[in-house]
Order: sequence, then structure tokens, then C-alpha cells
Amino acid sequence: MNRNLVRQIVNIIAVVVTIVFNILANALPLNGLNTGDISDRFEVYFVPAGYVFSIWGLIYIGWLAFAVFQALPSQRENPRLVRLGYWFAVSCLANIGWLISWHYEYFAAGPFILAALAILLIVAYLRLEIGRTRVSTAERWCVQIPFSIYLAWATVATIANVTSTLYFLKWGGWGIAPEAWAAIMLGVATVVGVLVFLTRRDFAFVLVLIWAFVGIALKHADTALVMGAAWLMTALLALVLIVGLVRGRQAA
Repeated sequence: MNRNLVRQIVNIIAVVVTIVFNILANALPLNGLNTGDISDRFEVYFVPAGYVFSIWGLIYIGWLAFAVFQALPSQRENPRLVRLGYWFAVSCLANIGWLISWHYEYFAAGPFILAALAILLIVAYLRLEIGRTRVSTAERWCVQIPFSIYLAWATVATIANVTSTLYFLKWGGWGIAPEAWAAIMLGVATVVGVLVFLTRRDFAFVLVLIWAFVGIALKHADTALVMGAAWLMTALLALVLIVGLVRGRQAA
């Protein structure tokens, strides 16, 4: 069997299995615990309002679009998809692994699994040459944008999970208040978003960060420092996007 055909089949299986596992993790639920209910145990400030997590629906749609597109006979020899190889499929294993660690309350393992997921997605992002190579409209919407959204959300999730784990371990924060740490993490995530945009002009990546930051601002409206930092970082990212759009039109 053609090795590229094998890759296409493996990616389809990875998408289907991961979506089903994610759905069942809350439908059953896994270990009798709901993902959101576990998250609510941790009084941390980087976690956004519940509605923000609806982005998983968009991520699932993106996975399905990717699975179908990459499975087309015309895409079997697509050089970017060939370079992608099995990196996405392996990231699906990390996704499932995190759900298992979370639902079975192995919280100390969570940040390491999510960090591995983020690294796998970064490799996939680079191999797909997102923001560096002109591609068809179909490939942009079915491959590049879904991976941008997923990587951006993985970035947010990794930071949130680290803060939750440190809370679980009762880390003192070196004497720095939790609200201040939340503001610092918002700043770090913003720097990452700006760098991605400046180097890749990735609007989707930045929009996901804005989506998360607004959710953080709304959830913690009674904590001035966190709310203020979240709105400030949201405004900064929005400004970056606007400047990028204006310059893009001028260049055109």
C-alpha cells in the first residue's frame, strides 16, 4: 500500500477516535467526572468563562475538514501534508492522554502532556508552512486555519493547566499574588500572539487569544487587576490585527 495513502487513513482514524473520545469523556462521563466540573475546583484566574470552551466545536469541525481534505486523492502527494506526516496523529494521542490524566485526577502530569501536545502542534504548524507559503483557498480553510485555531487554543490551555496544577500543589507563587501572576501570564500569551502574527500574519491564532482573553475578563470582572489586564491585552491584540489589515490593504 502507498505510504501516503496509509498516512491519509491514519489521520482519518486519529480524528474520528479523538472526537469520539472527547465527546464520551463528558457524555459518560469518564471516571464519573465532567471536564468542566473538575476545572471549577481550581480557583485560578487564567481560566475563562464557560462559554469560551465552545470553541471545541469549531476545533472538531476543523479536524473533520482536515481529515476530508487530506484524504482526497488529489492531496496524496501534497508536499506540505507529506511533511506533516504523522505529527497530527501523535498529537491526538497526547490529547486523549491529557483527558485521561485530567479525569482520573493525575493533575501533576497534565502540564507535561499539554506541553507535549503544544510541541507536536508547533512542529505540525511549521511543517505545514502556515503563513509562509501561498496555498489554495480550500487548503487554507481546511488545513491552515484549523491548525492555527487548535495551536492557539493549546497555548491557552497549557498556561491554564499549569496554573491549575500549581494551585493543586499549593505553590506559593514566590510571594507574588495570584492576580499578578494571571496578569503576567496574559502578557506572556500576548507576546506569543504578537510574535506569531508578525512572523506569520496568522489572524486566526490571534483571534483565538482574543476570544479567550475576553472570557477571562468577563469571568473575573470582580478582580480589577485580572479584568484590566485581560481587556488591555485584548485591545493590544485587536490593534495588532487592525494595523495588519490596514498594511495588507495598502500593500495590495
